[in-house]
Amino acid sequence: MYTKNIPSLSIIVPCYNEEEIFPICLKTLKAIIKKLVLKGKIKEDSYILFIDDCSKDLTWALIKKSSEIDKNIVKGIKLSKNQGHQIALLAGLSNVNTDINISIDADLQDDVNCIEQMVEEYLKGNEIVYGVRNDRSSDSPFKRISANSFYRLMTLFGITQVENHADFRLLSRRATNCLLQYNERNIYIRGMVPLLGFKSSKVVYSRKERIAGESKYPLKKMVYLAIEGITSLSVIPLRIISVLGFITCLFAVLISVYALFQRLEGHVIDGWASIILSIFFLGGIQLISIGVIGEYIGKIYLESKNRPRYFIEEECK
Repeated sequence: MYTKNIPSLSIIVPCYNEEEIFPICLKTLKAIIKKLVLKGKIKEDSYILFIDDCSKDLTWALIKKSSEIDKNIVKGIKLSKNQGHQIALLAGLSNVNTDINISIDADLQDDVNCIEQMVEEYLKGNEIVYGVRNDRSSDSPFKRISANSFYRLMTLFGITQVENHADFRLLSRRATNCLLQYNERNIYIRGMVPLLGFKSSKVVYSRKERIAGESKYPLKKMVYLAIEGITSLSVIPLRIISVLGFITCLFAVLISVYALFQRLEGHVIDGWASIILSIFFLGGIQLISIGVIGEYIGKIYLESKNRPRYFIEEECK
C-alpha cells in the first residue's frame, strides 16, 4: 500500500566525454519520464539533470542543444574543472529541487527499467532505494575478483556499504538534504548514504554491457576510489599500524632474548643475514606506515582549507 503522494522526480546524470552515448541516454531517460508521468507515478514537472564534468568532447554542446529543444525536461550544469565522478554527482544532488532524485551513469549499464520500481519503493515509504547488481557475469575475471576483494576489504575496515551497489540509487528530498550536510571535501558517497540511517530497500537488476564510448573507471581510478573510500570513512588502517608496531617490538624483544641466551651458551652467531633482513623488514614497515599516515595528514590538510568543492561555469535550466 502506498503511503506517499505522487512525487516530482529528477534524474541526475554525471557526464564526462559521453558524446557517443549521450543521444541514446537522453532518448531512453526521456521515454522513462514520459511513461511514468502517463502512469501517474510522478509529476509532470519531473526532469533530467545532466552534470558535465568539464568534458573535452561535445558533451556540453549536446546538453545545451537538448535543453533548448526540451526546456521542461532537460537541464544541465557544466563544472568549470574536471572534479571526478563523486563531486559531479554531489553537484547534481545540490542542484535539484524535486521530491525524489535518482542518480544513474550516462553509459546506461544500469537497468533504467528499475527506475519505476525505485519510485514504487519510495511510495511504499522508503527514503533510500539502492540499485544492486544480481551478479558480475558481465565483468572480466580480473574486475570480478578485484571488486569482490574491494567489498571484503571495506567490510574488514568497518565501512558499511551495500555490496554490488555503485551510484544507481533513489534519494528522497529529506535524505538528500541530510547527505548534503556532510561537509568533507574527500567524499565517497556509496559509503556515506548508509550513514543516514533512513528506511531503505533494494532493487536488483542485471548490468548491461556499455553500448558506446569508453569506461570512465579504469584500474587507476578504481584503486583511487578504493583508497578514497577507506581513508575518508575509516581509521582502522592507522590502528593496524599500531598493531604492526607492537608486533614488531615484541618480535625484536624475543630475538634479543634468544641472542642473549645463545651468547651465554657460548654459541657464535654470525648475524649478517639476520641483520640485513631485519633492516629491510623494519624499513618496509616504517615506509608503509609513513605512507598511510601521510595519506590521512594530506586529507586533514585539504579539509582544513575548507575550499569549495566545485564551481559552476554554465547552466541551462
